[in-house]
Amino acid sequence: MHGRGGFACVFAARPSGGGPPVALKVLPPHYAGDVGIVERFWREARIAADLHHPNVVRILDVGRADGFGYFAMPLYPHSLATLLEECGKLEEGRVARIGRDVAAGLACAHDAGIVHRDVKPANILLPADAAAVLADFGIARKAIGTAAATAASVTLGTPQYISPEQAQGRPLDGRSDLYSLGVVLYRAAGGDVPFFSTDWFELARMHVEERPPGVRTRAPELSRGFERVVSRCLAKHPADRYRSAAEVAAALEALQAR
Repeated sequence: MHGRGGFACVFAARPSGGGPPVALKVLPPHYAGDVGIVERFWREARIAADLHHPNVVRILDVGRADGFGYFAMPLYPHSLATLLEECGKLEEGRVARIGRDVAAGLACAHDAGIVHRDVKPANILLPADAAAVLADFGIARKAIGTAAATAASVTLGTPQYISPEQAQGRPLDGRSDLYSLGVVLYRAAGGDVPFFSTDWFELARMHVEERPPGVRTRAPELSRGFERVVSRCLAKHPADRYRSAAEVAAALEALQAR
């Protein structure tokens, strides 16, 4: 088995007709009676299949076999999460490139009216010699939707990476994903997330009320320009963040041009 999500399993598989191996995401039959889980599984495949962008995961095949629902994607050697488990943190240039790629993928999703709602290192896939890819649209929603203000539902958004408005159960738009991307950049370059608590409600309160320490307090070698990009993504109020994911991508691209 290649990995496991909240309810689905991911296997490395090889197409019967030959070709390179793929990642096969499978929904076990015992979830067939859970309408919410089944809908989330097929929604992930449907949304990703509709977003045609080099920084969004490609869906190669969707179907059912022997009572199992599945969809196939390219098999990537790493996620940002597994890379950070090995390295602790990455140098600024690499983080900026990964962030730029993810922001470009988010721009595509946002242009289609989709808010990802779960941007985190585990959902950022890293090909060996290509651009980073955003995956797992299982809890994505149209921007007009709202997040239910319950611990259970917000946990789906991964507490360390949720935006203040997501923690409060307020309506979300693409700027919520930009906050989560800011947390990803902070973690990847600084070595840890800006807020941590074993208590979900305390962690949600931190996202809503506390100002995160600048990422250079965790990693002084980082540039002030990088810290400014991260801090703007992490603004408490959506209006104080970048206006779009495309703006974030441009800001990160500009850092690399210096």
